[in-house]
Amino acid sequence: MHTRCMFERTSQDALPLVLLIDDDLVSREVTATVLTMSGYTVHTAEEGAAALALLTAADDRPQALRPDVILMDSQMPGLSGAELIGELRARSPARVFVVSGSSPSPQVTSAADGFLLKPFSAEAFRKLLEGGKPEARASLVNANDPLPNDPVVSAEVLAQFRKLMPEPAVRQVYQAVVTDLVGRIEALTAAMARGDGVEVRRIGHAIKGGCGMAGALQAARLGAQLESWDNQPGDNQLDNSAALLRDLRAATHRLQNMLDAEMPA
Repeated sequence: MHTRCMFERTSQDALPLVLLIDDDLVSREVTATVLTMSGYTVHTAEEGAAALALLTAADDRPQALRPDVILMDSQMPGLSGAELIGELRARSPARVFVVSGSSPSPQVTSAADGFLLKPFSAEAFRKLLEGGKPEARASLVNANDPLPNDPVVSAEVLAQFRKLMPEPAVRQVYQAVVTDLVGRIEALTAAMARGDGVEVRRIGHAIKGGCGMAGALQAARLGAQLESWDNQPGDNQLDNSAALLRDLRAATHRLQNMLDAEMPA
């Protein structure tokens, strides 16, 4: 996937320049793609420290080359949350908005200028910038829904992507999701084997957010279940872990099949 990653913009550009900070590759790339295709100039950073380095490097540039808006995920490894917001404000006058697949803590929301729940649209982002409250959207992800009731991909999100970009670019978005899920499944298998609940929940949160932004509903719902994974020992937990991994592999396979059938390379 390719995003327009630069601070530069022309004098004709009316939309604000955006710095997007998100440690999850899929969520970061899908968000950047949606905003870029909607006319925004977007630069991305995969962690708080990298974003601060970009802002520091921009200190001697004209004001037009600095971000007007910073979008940051609320949960990232390393520098994150309210602490990161404070560091960003010390280096930039940009407005800081938090995005997350779950409601962030009151400390984070009070430190930020606003909050968007993933998945969100470019229209919701525009409303937030204009000072309005984005319309509440029904969640695309319900952790308790049985898998057969979930479509592989949200028809609404897929239609939005097809409106914004050509079909090969849409396929590229979902192929990136599939590739990311394959790696996540391998990491989950290892984390579950060693009983690392913190890592399992972190990966689940990333899957829920990234796949939610892409409208990959089956995988996103399983990510929501993984986000609340309990690493208590016992046969039930072993069975649950095996079932979650099996369902996630199946959801990934279904997404690849959908791509091959509807958007052949």
